[in-house]
Amino acid sequence: MLLAADWLSFVIVGFGTLFLIGELFVNMKGFFGLLGIAFISVYFLSYLDPSMFFMMILLYFLGILFIVIDGKLLNDGTLATIGALCMIVSVGITAPSWVSGTYAVIGVLIGGITSLVFLKVFPKRRMWTKLALLDRLTKEAGYSTMNQTYEALTNKIGIAVTDMHPVGTITIDGTDYSAISGGQWIPKNSTVIVKQVDGTKILVSKVES
Repeated sequence: MLLAADWLSFVIVGFGTLFLIGELFVNMKGFFGLLGIAFISVYFLSYLDPSMFFMMILLYFLGILFIVIDGKLLNDGTLATIGALCMIVSVGITAPSWVSGTYAVIGVLIGGITSLVFLKVFPKRRMWTKLALLDRLTKEAGYSTMNQTYEALTNKIGIAVTDMHPVGTITIDGTDYSAISGGQWIPKNSTVIVKQVDGTKILVSKVES
């Protein structure tokens, strides 16, 4: 069975992608997922025999999986790009003509972008909220730990690794830190003491011999 018109590829793939990506964003109890699978299945079945159907639809869903993994775990865009390419390739090479294939590719892009509208209308999935909260708490915990490390430097003795006029580098217990001398010029290799720590800002003064 072939779709009656090339532009129908845009409609079917667009709706399929819209509902499948939308199901990942909002909690529709699988309803959007079923609609998306139905639309995408109709597209692939219209042009492919059963053996190629399973191969192409697997490639399409693999692309969605890559996008989810990148968005929630890696966050560098590499896997998401590969995922988008998988989806585009699967619908593009399935089409019997370049016109139909172009419509299908546009459907993937428009459907994926438009799915963001669901976030304004339907309740978000708690899973994404929990992951975002966990990520924020982890960052806050890391920042708090770093602050505690810096605060522990107060009143410690170190050595100026560079000339400080007034900014330079000091070393304390074998670790280098950026520090400021508060307007005082301190020569390299001078002994310094940490007078104050504000976040990651270290204020030092020269220890007079």
